[in-house]
Amino acid sequence: MSTLDMSKFEKKIIIRNIKAKDIDKIIQLSKTCFPNMEAWKREQLRSHIELFPEGQFCVEYDGQIIGSCSSLIINFDEYDDQHTWDEITDEGYITNHDPEGYNLYGIEIMVDPNFRRMKIGRRLYEARKDLARKLNLKSIIIGGRIPNYNKHSDDMSPREYVEEVIHHNVYDPVLTFQVMNGFSLKRVNRNYLKDDKASMKYATLMEWNNVDYQPTTKRHFKTAFPVRICVIQYMMKKINSFEEFAQQCEYYADVGASYSSDFVVFPEIFTTQLLSFIDEKSPSRAIRRLTEFTEDYIQVFTDLAVKYNVNIIGGSHFVEEDGDIYNIAYLFRRDGTIEKQYKIHITPNERKFWGIRGGDKIEVFDTDCGKIAIQICYDIEFPELGRIATEKGANIIFTPFCTDERQGYLRVRYCAQARAVENQVYTVISGTVGNLTHVENMDIQYAQSGIFTPSDFGFARDGIVGECHPNIETVVVGDVDTELIRRSRKSGNVTQWKDRRKDLYEIKSDC
Repeated sequence: MSTLDMSKFEKKIIIRNIKAKDIDKIIQLSKTCFPNMEAWKREQLRSHIELFPEGQFCVEYDGQIIGSCSSLIINFDEYDDQHTWDEITDEGYITNHDPEGYNLYGIEIMVDPNFRRMKIGRRLYEARKDLARKLNLKSIIIGGRIPNYNKHSDDMSPREYVEEVIHHNVYDPVLTFQVMNGFSLKRVNRNYLKDDKASMKYATLMEWNNVDYQPTTKRHFKTAFPVRICVIQYMMKKINSFEEFAQQCEYYADVGASYSSDFVVFPEIFTTQLLSFIDEKSPSRAIRRLTEFTEDYIQVFTDLAVKYNVNIIGGSHFVEEDGDIYNIAYLFRRDGTIEKQYKIHITPNERKFWGIRGGDKIEVFDTDCGKIAIQICYDIEFPELGRIATEKGANIIFTPFCTDERQGYLRVRYCAQARAVENQVYTVISGTVGNLTHVENMDIQYAQSGIFTPSDFGFARDGIVGECHPNIETVVVGDVDTELIRRSRKSGNVTQWKDRRKDLYEIKSDC
């Protein structure tokens, strides 16, 4: 008797997190499941994956995606009782996702009509419950459609309809399912989803309570998230060795640490000070010789970040990669890990004298003080980059810069302050001062470094936490509160971030 090949009968069902490669399939699934409603946009799904990847699930059956669900974390008490879907999801982009929140909020669940009655929806709900337990969240909240209400609206109010469904006197494909999965009714919201005609724009607010939830003192009493920043206004002067450069850098790392700083910020291309002891007059050849110090530079700042227990924005340095020269800013975390951000927009001067190439990706980095971005000098003058970084979750944008005269400096400063206002973030600029009389194309410097805030009540009076005196070697130390950023975006005197007209414009990026 031959052995039966069981593999030909197998059709594997997998529940996993959504990945970027799934976006097209999820969009098509939304069109299939909700043909009369607006489908997901690519930018929305990309934002979900970037901000909260573990909260986005799909069901794959025999290689085909047949179900999915999306969610974010919030503090539900901070939202209006009669909130809408757009308000609770930031119009589907979940940029209001709060990793420190108490509640998992489910914003969408879809099951391909051809695969219903396979308990796909139940599997997705169980995945959410497992996530809530894993993250120690207090509850799961969902705004549920009531798609059969339009058939009963002449005879019942929304509340009456919901009660009839809960008591099993009327069947609703969504609400009945939610009740069967352990969710209880909190209230009925009107005008919840603007294109949900079947539900006549009503939705049920349902909650599942995590009985394993353990309150934590830190989260429960958290009212602020202070971050201390030390900005170095670095003097460019002749030195005689790399060791002398390293000694100056250690001095400033020590200064920042002595003030219990979380970040110490150095300026753009301040490593060109090393050229003051290199005998090379041609700017392009000098820069290539400067790249020979890359490993020494990285080693010094890695050691300083660990030794002084401070995150260091290591200014920027010219680096050779595959024959091309890039202007790269490094983040040296105090745990010894390293990240880098390429300068994206290259100035005419950098192209003409040094042949610098531009990068092509906007990074946002996780730190022990929240998410941050680095935008080198010229990059802060392009508002799209600040918007993309903020959409990726950045609360602070650091801008190391190097300008030779006041007009160039003011372009950096004014644009940094504009980014702080329009994105409701903190911005930090750190520049070089002094003169390098022995270095071609780096002879003079002008700077007034500073720390800037949105312009609103609760922040510094002039939107300035602190600033250096212009054109002298010094530091400025200031505290910012990232919790205040989160609150201002939700309920500030103005809410630029929330009030963007995404129906008229949006920034699309593959960076």
